[in-house]
Amino acid sequence: MRRAATAALVALLGGAALVPVALARPAYREAAVRQFGYPGSLLNRSTMSCTFCHVSERGGAPWNVFGEELRGALRERPGARFPEVLHGVLARDLDADCDGYADALEVFARTLPGDPDSHPTEAEAALRTRFEAAGGADLYRPKAAK
Repeated sequence: MRRAATAALVALLGGAALVPVALARPAYREAAVRQFGYPGSLLNRSTMSCTFCHVSERGGAPWNVFGEELRGALRERPGARFPEVLHGVLARDLDADCDGYADALEVFARTLPGDPDSHPTEAEAALRTRFEAAGGADLYRPKAAK
């Protein structure tokens, strides 16, 4: 019994050493996944990649153009909660990566608003119609805490 417990602990600690990045999710990323209503695990990068805001798959500096928009908005509103700032950035209806799709439309279509090579395949007008019918930028308004 004791040997099995020791083996399990060694396996757990050894495995933990291999996945520190997977467990080190920034609070902002987790908040955005919840705010966007993206399905899937918060720990799964396919739910929302770090490249949503960062240049690197591992996060950290540097940030892409959408990430820089968020950083600027956070500096403009010291003390503001991240979900409020995120909604404010999306409500501006800007296109950070200049790919022809506003950032909020890219969030809705689950593409990357900071990467011009990642954009919806649906025509902008049709996507905007569906987005507005679903609630527009208000979809990403912070939810009241329960």
